[in-house]
This record gives sequence, C-alpha cells and structure tokens, in this order.
Amino acid sequence: MTSRAFAAALITALGISLSTTHAQSLTQLRLIAPAAPGGGWDQTARVMQQALQREGLARLAPVENIPGAAGTIGLARFIGAERGRGDVLMVSGLIMLGGIVTHQSPVTLRDVVPIARLTGEYEVIAVPAASPLRSLQDLIAAFRAQPGSISWGGGSAGGSDQILAGLVADALGIEPKRVNYIAFSGGGESMSAILGGTVSVGINGYAEFAPQLEAGTLRALAISSADRLAGINIPTLREQGVDVEFENWRSLVAPPGITPADRARLETVVRSLVQSPTWRESLARYRWLDRHLDGEAFARFVDAEEARVRSILKKLGTGVTETNSIVPSGAYPRLVLAGLILFGLAAVGRAWRSDRSPHGASSGIGATSMVLITIGVVLHLLLAERAGFVISATVLFWCTARAFDHRHPVRDGIAALAISLASYLLFARVLQLSLP
Repeated sequence: MTSRAFAAALITALGISLSTTHAQSLTQLRLIAPAAPGGGWDQTARVMQQALQREGLARLAPVENIPGAAGTIGLARFIGAERGRGDVLMVSGLIMLGGIVTHQSPVTLRDVVPIARLTGEYEVIAVPAASPLRSLQDLIAAFRAQPGSISWGGGSAGGSDQILAGLVADALGIEPKRVNYIAFSGGGESMSAILGGTVSVGINGYAEFAPQLEAGTLRALAISSADRLAGINIPTLREQGVDVEFENWRSLVAPPGITPADRARLETVVRSLVQSPTWRESLARYRWLDRHLDGEAFARFVDAEEARVRSILKKLGTGVTETNSIVPSGAYPRLVLAGLILFGLAAVGRAWRSDRSPHGASSGIGATSMVLITIGVVLHLLLAERAGFVISATVLFWCTARAFDHRHPVRDGIAALAISLASYLLFARVLQLSLP
C-alpha cells in the first residue's frame, strides 16, 4: 500500500470513529429511578449517571426518583408523561415484574420499549449485629418453630426479596404463604428497619448491604449464589442445606412512542456504556454481574421472566404487610372507590333534602347537584394519575361545593385546595400510602 493510500485509509477510519462517537453522545439523557433513594434502582441510576458523563456519552444525566408500589407508580407516570421522548430511560427489572403482578397494575412492561438488561445481583440474608440469630441454622430453627414470629424485611411487595424469602420457605418445607414479609418502598427505609430491629431478618442485594457488612453493623447469614463469591466471605444457602439459587436482574426501558432511530440511538449509547472502563470498574466495585442483553433477545427474555414470576408469586401468595401503612397497597384503590361512592351518596342525599325543604336555599336544583357531583367524581378518577391527587381532589371538592352553593366560586376553590392538601398529608405522610 502506498503512503497516500495508507493516509486515506487512516483518515477514513478516524472519520468513522469520530462520527460513531458523535452519534453515541447525547446532550442530555435523563434517568428515572422508580423507587426511593438508597435502593438498587437508585444506585444503578446514579452509577450510570457518573459513567455516562465521565465517558462523554451524555453531557448531563440527571436522576429523578419516583417511589411507590414496586415501581409501578413510576412506570405509569413514565408512560404518561414521557411518551415519545427519546432522551429518557427508566431503570426496571425483576422487582417491577413482581410489582406488576402483585399490584395487578393496569400498565406493564409491554407498554414500554425494552432497551437492555444491564446487571445481575445475588441477594444476601442478613441480621443486625446484636441479633440473637447468630447463623442461618438459628434462623431456620426459629422459622420452623414459629414461621409467623420471624418477620422478613425487604423491598417492594412481589419483588426479588419477597420471592427469595418464599423460595427459602418452600425449600425448608414451610408453606410460603406463611412468610411474614414486610415490604419497604426504598432501600433507605428497609435498612433503617433492619438495623433498628423492626424486622427479624433483612434481604437485599449485596451492594446495598456491603457498607453495613464492612462496618460490622450487619451480619450476613447467607448469599443466594450457587458458589461462594471470590473475596466475599459469606456462605451460600446451598452449602448450608437450603437448595436455593437466586439472581435479581436490572434493566432499562424507554417510553412508548419513540422512533426507531431513537431506540437504536439509546441501544447504542447503552452498549457503549457497558463496554466502558468506568462501568466495568463499577461492576467490580458493587459485585454486579454483567448481564447485558438488548434487542429482540431482551424482549423475549422479559416475556419469559414475566411468566416465571407469575408462576412463583402464585405459589407464594401475594398478601404482604406494607410497612407504616394501616391499609395494604392492594386495598387502596378499593378504599378510594368506596370512599367516593359513600361521599357521592351522602352529597346527593344532602342535595335532595335541600330541594325538598321549604327553606332550602337551592330549591329546584336536585338534578343539577347530582350532575355536578357526578362530574366531580369522574374528573377525579380521570385526573388522579395524570395530574396528581391534590389537583384531582380539588376538582372533586370544588364541584361538590358548586352543587350546593354557586355564589362563591373563589372561596370554594380555596377551601377545596386546602382540604385536598390536608387529605394528601394525611394519606401520604401520616398513613404512608402511595398516592399519585
């Protein structure tokens, strides 16, 4: 090859390389973690944020947390608010599949665009350092003697932590539905409960437990890998007589409605991410397993996993205790519907009595009152997920006020907003219920 031909080939190669790098880099790539800070999804999103920016794959990669109901609240908002946007990804995975089944979610992973599976992680069973349960055999003995006396704390209902607890019970010959599982919406809440002794034993990924294990505030009883992991002195379940091997996995999805070009670009960025030195260092640091899979192979994997999770949860049962909540998460929609029905009946009765009273200030408007109340209820149900509880409830209360007295719209609007805010604080802060 002549020097001129060699130079031309070199320039062409450099041009291809530069154009590929340019195509892979984004001005901004927003990352949604559908859980509270401190858990695996949040940790994954923040590690991605650092790697994307350090490797020049995205100039900005802001992370947003949307906690609640094993990620299904975040999934619903992701589908509704981000439709068609090619600059946002949401962390997902096995836990979300379990949440979709457990909460009977109207939205599923089939409503989003699968981009890639990222990582796998083994689960650790641990207790506080001061726990009387010194070993897995102590836990097994106590669990067999009184299954209900052992409370298992972990992530969202139907997720990988609950699945592992049920699989352990099944392997020990204990009815999985007898597992007293306490669900927490985020890793921070779960860790506080485990360290504080609120639950008997905790389950989480190794990366989430690692700092506390190294500090000596937690004691690991077992890990769910098939064999011991190099550099981690934690015995497996199998070597201690419990025939269970289990791996959690995490992935990325894009919103519906994106173009084929957007999907290809996102897949390319993720492919570059998982091959980058920064990401490889993170895998080693957090003991994550490289499980990268994209394209149609990943889509088929998700379908197969959904069928597997449904089969497991059917066997384990889906009834769980939601921490800090007097109403189980699955009962909340029924509670709201019952409240709306009772509220509507009471309001209609009030309007009917006013119409029949000779001194009623709103005589002759019974039909109008019922129409306004019905409109308020319908708008509340339609707006709850799209606009949030406060706005939808304000509309409901304002329409109801208009049914009785149409003379003070501004005053009624202020009162409706105040009642809605107070209701939100009661449900979300005091009762710790997940609201849209």
